[in-house]
Order: sequence, then structure tokens, then C-alpha cells
Amino acid sequence: MRLILILDDEPAILQSLRRLLRIAPCSYGNQSFNLEIEIFSSARVALERASHTAFDLFLTDYRMPEMDGVSFLKAVKKIQPEACRLILSGYADLNALTRAVNEVGIDRFIGKPWNDYELVSAIAQALAHRELLLENRRLADLMRLDCGDIAPADIEAQMLESIEPGITKVNWGPDGSVILDPDLQPETDKP
Repeated sequence: MRLILILDDEPAILQSLRRLLRIAPCSYGNQSFNLEIEIFSSARVALERASHTAFDLFLTDYRMPEMDGVSFLKAVKKIQPEACRLILSGYADLNALTRAVNEVGIDRFIGKPWNDYELVSAIAQALAHRELLLENRRLADLMRLDCGDIAPADIEAQMLESIEPGITKVNWGPDGSVILDPDLQPETDKP
């Protein structure tokens, strides 16, 4: 179950989004996500909830009375840096979009009125990307534990060597050139 927080100052939009995400299948590739939705019309109340509950994704309106969507997501990023962040807005303000990308690292900017399929697809893509990042981090942590003091470049070299034996070995000629085939040495080197 993936927990999503939706913030918008318009109750009708909140209800519409909750209804959509309850009935629409949320899937990307071979991954399907069951969603649990929490809706908020107050940024302060939503931030309070986010400080006590781990969410997988935050979807917020851009223009709201208490705090704009970028400021909200910036505060959320400090609390939950790995959560997905999406902005939903009826205003195609290039400065706001640039600010959202640069300050918050949003996953997607979705325009109002939204296309149901595109919105659900954007949420599924963001969740799938988040899972991939978390899995990569988990595997990197395992590698660090398993390899101890071995440098990452050495780990990569060992992996390449196991796939293609000899690929990490270099045969140097007397003049500093690389000899690709030891049997075909230059004429000057032959006895």
C-alpha cells in the first residue's frame, strides 16, 4: 500500500482526486500500486501530518492561501527527502515551474484541468522511480557492507573481469603503446 498526501485549497478538487485514485488502476510497466489517499486543505495541517507519518508521494496545488505548493514541498523535502513530489496547477507560470524544479526537485508538474489517465500514470511513474532509487540505495549499502575497504572502482573491475576474463589486463609495449594482441608485437620487438 502506497500512502499519498494530496493538498489543495478547493474541497471539490480534493474529492475528485480521491475518487479518481480510488477507482483508477495505478500501474507502470509490470508494477501495480495500491493507493491509500489522505487529503488536506490546509498546508499547515498537512505538514504536521507529514512530520509524523511517512508518505510515498505528495501531490499539491501550486496556488493556495496559506503557502504556495513549492514552499510546501520544500518543507516536505526536509522532512521526507525520498518521497515523490508533484505539483498540480491551473497556472502555467514558467517562473513557478522553474522554482519548483530547482528548489524542490519535483517529479512532475501537472496542469489543471488534468487528464485522468496522465495524472494516474504520472503518479505510477513517480512511485516506480522512487522504488528503483530506494532499491539501488539498498544494493549500494549492501555492496559497501560486503566489500569493506575495497574501492568501488576495484569492485567494478572485478565484476568486469568475471564477465570478460582478461579485459582489465593491459599489455604494454616497450615504447609505452598498448599491445592488443601479444602475438602480434611490432617488428622492432621481435628477436
